[in-house]
Amino acid sequence: MTTKSKAPSKDRTPAPQRRAKDRTEKELLEKERPLPDDGRPGGRPPKERTAPRKEESRAAVAAPPKEVEVGEAITVRDLAALMQRSPIDLIKILMQYGIMAPITHTIDHDTAVILGEELGVTVKWPPKKVEETAQAEGEQPAAPQAPKLRTYIQEILARQPPEQMVERPPVVAVLGHVDHGKTTLLDRIRHTNVAAGEAGGITQRTGAYQVTVQGKKITFLDTPGHEAFTAMRARGAQVTDIVVLVVAADDGVMPQTLEAISHARAANVPIIVAINKIDKPNANPQRVMEELAKEGLQPEAWGGDTIMVQVSALNNLGIDDLLDNILVLAEIEQLKANPNGECVGTVIEAELDKFRGVTATLLVQNGTLHRGDVIVVGKTWGRIKAMFDFEGKPIKEAGPSTPTIVLGLHEVPMAGDIFERVANDRLARQIVEERKQAAATPAQETRRTMSLEEFFKRLEGGEAKTLNLIVRADMQGTLEPIVKSLNDLSNEDVEIKILQASIGDISESDVMLAEASDAVIIGFSVGVDRAAQVRAENSGVEIRLYDVIYKMLEDIEDAMKGMLEPVYKEVVIGHATVLQLFKLRKGVVLGCMVNDGVVKRGAIARALRNGEVIVSDVRVESLRRFTEDVAEVRQGYECGINLSQGDELLKEGDVLEFSERVRVR
Repeated sequence: MTTKSKAPSKDRTPAPQRRAKDRTEKELLEKERPLPDDGRPGGRPPKERTAPRKEESRAAVAAPPKEVEVGEAITVRDLAALMQRSPIDLIKILMQYGIMAPITHTIDHDTAVILGEELGVTVKWPPKKVEETAQAEGEQPAAPQAPKLRTYIQEILARQPPEQMVERPPVVAVLGHVDHGKTTLLDRIRHTNVAAGEAGGITQRTGAYQVTVQGKKITFLDTPGHEAFTAMRARGAQVTDIVVLVVAADDGVMPQTLEAISHARAANVPIIVAINKIDKPNANPQRVMEELAKEGLQPEAWGGDTIMVQVSALNNLGIDDLLDNILVLAEIEQLKANPNGECVGTVIEAELDKFRGVTATLLVQNGTLHRGDVIVVGKTWGRIKAMFDFEGKPIKEAGPSTPTIVLGLHEVPMAGDIFERVANDRLARQIVEERKQAAATPAQETRRTMSLEEFFKRLEGGEAKTLNLIVRADMQGTLEPIVKSLNDLSNEDVEIKILQASIGDISESDVMLAEASDAVIIGFSVGVDRAAQVRAENSGVEIRLYDVIYKMLEDIEDAMKGMLEPVYKEVVIGHATVLQLFKLRKGVVLGCMVNDGVVKRGAIARALRNGEVIVSDVRVESLRRFTEDVAEVRQGYECGINLSQGDELLKEGDVLEFSERVRVR
């Protein structure tokens, strides 16, 4: 039986004291007033509440029900109404188990089952909660371990009742080349349209803020560089509805402009172009429009579908026109969410404040977040102690597309982590623990994004219809036929989509785009930057280098047919020193100290003596800590190891090296 507090045996309090307790609880019941059922802790959200209120129960039939349906959690008052019993009856039973609970006390499903048994009522899970039950019991966390947030949010939105969906503010990211005026434009929009903060407000940079235009709100992400589409999207985050691409009228399209276009397209997000610095003497908006048209952004004025607005952030020219167009595009996109539904969203940024502890800026994407809610965020959790708006003013709740700063998380989450509200602390702890255990699997496998072999698996499972590619070549004359040949491979079953094709070595920016869009990087007669190589290895992005075009095309075709042979490599994961040998009937157990890394059951092992290999290509058959079988032992701990063979050849002082086979492609 799991509640906020429990005792295994019934109350041994003398009868006079028990009667006094009963009177106290009765007085509390008489004074208790119903709380607003707004989804905050202590009550169920309106759409999830399984029990009528006390007034509703009076209209119920006289005969108590034989069975009731209860979800993950319920208050004592609501359970009593559901069972058509007095709350005092339930409180007395809880007191017998040593639990002093008012009628607003929230109990979990297991506790409700025990109360039902005492009262002769069967408590069952509601049919719609079967999946949630499995999650609460640890079969699966509330969200995938490494979720694709865009997909996760879309799934949540898809199951919301259409009649509960309402219009929400658009979320806008402003991107552009260095020195093209992105920061100036953001400052102009903010200072012109954001009301001054009240006295007592906390002044700080939030990473997101809202402006009001014609009575409607717009949320802007104030993130440096391409973070809104690279680092965040690489973790599965998809928070941006519209991109404002800033291009200087006196400079034109530059490398970071092209990168921003690629990221926006990979995210399938519409673009509004702000041609900035039109007041400069050498400004040439016409040339900018021509350059963008070559990149596939055809201006509306030329019969295309890309909105282009000429502005001067410095002199406040065209800003209102830009904001009006954002609202028009948002209306076309029909951006909606359910403020009363499941509460989920994204971490925009987070830090450890020496005065207030962990602070996180969250963007709510569905549902309404309240002060006091329990949330799970990546691999941490917490109960929200305080909430502030982007100006630092205290608030009690935040709805869809609203940025809010929260206090109460136990650890600092990562930008791009998803958050979701859960029923109680117990479930939050359980989900976080399961995610941490899942994260203990080999990093290369956990973080693997897309490879040609992985693409075939997804294609075979009906999960993929498009293969995203990023192409680099040494010369323009080589790049064009490669792109054409790859496009020609597309058929009715599989589309080859080239997100970016450019000249030069593969860069870290290419890898970030591949992370964000599940793409494979193809290089033809080019090198790979060191930073790009490191990031690709850490994130699992596949880079394929070729010198012969037909071999490249063969590999792509084979991937589409599932004919690629997998390639593996061995990665060293740890070392241990043999301290003592224990000869048993079934073999030799090696008493070892783990020097570095980790030892895992099933790992490949070899033994070294003075640098010479004594035993190789054996496996760790069993691994023990004292008398307990364990899956792994980390640095600084002793353990007992039994190898598949060869351990009788070892002696004290030998070093064991452990490795794993990791799939490269």
